[in-house]
Amino acid sequence: MDAGTIIALIVAALVVLALVMLVVRRRRDERLAQRRAEAHAEREEARLRNLRAERAAAEAEEREARARREKALAEEQGVVAERERRFATEKETAAKELDPDHRS
Repeated sequence: MDAGTIIALIVAALVVLALVMLVVRRRRDERLAQRRAEAHAEREEARLRNLRAERAAAEAEEREARARREKALAEEQGVVAERERRFATEKETAAKELDPDHRS
């Protein structure tokens, strides 16, 4: 083989090697771009889920506060009802003591 043929083979090998490297790099870049897109989609889904979770937590806190208010109101009404019963009993007793027709 003469020197020209050897140089041509070396140049051809370098061109093939450069093309292989270019294809490998392009595929790697495509994989990285795809992974970036997937990561972006995952982050967006996580953000949306966090928003839903925060909204659900706020609604739960609101319901809990409403339930506490309702409980306090029910307890207050229970106290009022018990006081009214006590007054009614006292009035009933006083009426019995005053009633001349009531026999004990």
